Amino acid sequence: MEQIQVKIERFDHGRAEAIVPRYATDGSAGMDLHACLKEDLLIEPGKTVKVPTGIAIELPGPHLVALVFARSGLAANKGISLANAVGVIDSDYRGEIGVLIQNNGIDSFKISHGDRIAQILFMPVFQAVLIEEKSLKKTARGVGGFGSTGL
Repeated sequence: MEQIQVKIERFDHGRAEAIVPRYATDGSAGMDLHACLKEDLLIEPGKTVKVPTGIAIELPGPHLVALVFARSGLAANKGISLANAVGVIDSDYRGEIGVLIQNNGIDSFKISHGDRIAQILFMPVFQAVLIEEKSLKKTARGVGGFGSTGL
């Protein structure tokens, strides 16, 4: 398995000590991100809250991006998701990573310091050079979209 080195900085901002992300198992694609809170945070149904992680990262270059995804167990069992679906941490961002947690459930959801709130994956990036054309090559599918291939 190919590995990359990612530098990390921890903040406390008067909160509890930040927890360094880690892989839960040898086969995990993402590292767990933990809440870094001074006190418990209650998210009411239908509400969105930015939850601090207490960490910032430095990616080795613009050929990589860090992506923040929801944890499937929180979504399935509690209705907890990310408000922005996927968080994008660009290679030149150096601020604290915050996670936009949305409560789609019917009950209030409590987050405590150290709770695993999301997962972060590191992926390659390709920057495109767009070339404008008068028309594009035709395909069998053509312009069909949004269910055009069936359910």
